[in-house]
Amino acid sequence: MQPSELKYDRYMSKKRVLFVTQEMNPYTTISDISEMVAKLPQSTQEKGMEIRVLMPKYGVINERRHRLHEVVRLSGMNIIVDDDDFPLIIKVASLPGSRLQVYFLDNEEFFKRKFIFDDEDEKPFEDNMDRMVFFCKGVMETVKKFGWPPDLIHCHGWMTSLVPLYLKSVYKDEPIFAQSKLIYSAYSNDYEDSFGDSFFVKALINNLEVSQLDAYKHEGKISLNAGAITYADAVIQGSGKLKKNVLDLIESSDVPKLPVLAKEEYMEAYIEFYQSLMPIEETDNPE
Repeated sequence: MQPSELKYDRYMSKKRVLFVTQEMNPYTTISDISEMVAKLPQSTQEKGMEIRVLMPKYGVINERRHRLHEVVRLSGMNIIVDDDDFPLIIKVASLPGSRLQVYFLDNEEFFKRKFIFDDEDEKPFEDNMDRMVFFCKGVMETVKKFGWPPDLIHCHGWMTSLVPLYLKSVYKDEPIFAQSKLIYSAYSNDYEDSFGDSFFVKALINNLEVSQLDAYKHEGKISLNAGAITYADAVIQGSGKLKKNVLDLIESSDVPKLPVLAKEEYMEAYIEFYQSLMPIEETDNPE
C-alpha cells in the first residue's frame, strides 16, 4: 500500500512535529537559526513529542565526521525544477547526544559545492532560486514517502519559504497532510534581492497558478517572508531586523503569532505555542 492510500489515524499516542530548516548546528553554523534548531527539536522531543528534521545536505557537511548514510528506501525520486529532472538523494544522521534523527536532502548539482549560499567572491549563487524550489518540493515528497503524517510543521529560513504555499495548494488534498498545521519563523533575508522574475516561473510545480505566487511580491520585488506568512497557520518573528512590509504583515495577520524573544525565553515559549496549536484532547488516546 502506498503512503497516499493510507488512512491516517488522528488519535496518535504522540504528537508529531516536523522541523524543516535551512541550517542546523553541528552541521552548519550560518546564523542564529543553526543554534536554535539544534536545541528546539531536542527540547520538543523531551516533552513527549515525536520529532523529525529535514535540511539540505550542503557540500560543506562532512559525511564521515557526522556519520551520514543514504536511506535507500527514500532515495530515487526525481524533482522537477524549471522543466528539468533532478535526482533526490536522502541521507540520515543521528544528532550527537540525542536520539534525534536528521534527514538530509541531497543533489550533486545543487549542493555539492564548497560554499553554502554565496560563491568564493561572496556573491549569491545564481541558482539559489532553483535550489530552494528543489528543497521545498523535495520536503513535501519526502514526507509522503516517510508515511509519517506531521501534526505540526515548523519552517525555519528563506530556503523553506515555499513549503507553506505548496502545503496549502498542490498538496492540500494529500491524506498525509490532512491534519498538519504549519508555523513559519520569519528571519531577515537578503538573498531574495538577487532573485529575478524567473522565480515566479521556477516556483511553479504541478498545477500551481502564477497568481498563487502573488503573495511573494511586494512593490514589484520578491518577498519570500511575505509569501510564506500569507500561507502559514501561525507565525513567529524569528528576527528583530525584518523588513517593514513583513513586520506589518505579521501584525495585521489574524493567525496565532509570537514576537521575537530573547534566547533564554524562546524555548519554553515555542513549545507552549506548539501545544496551543495541537492541543492533546481526551480522545487522543481512545481505549
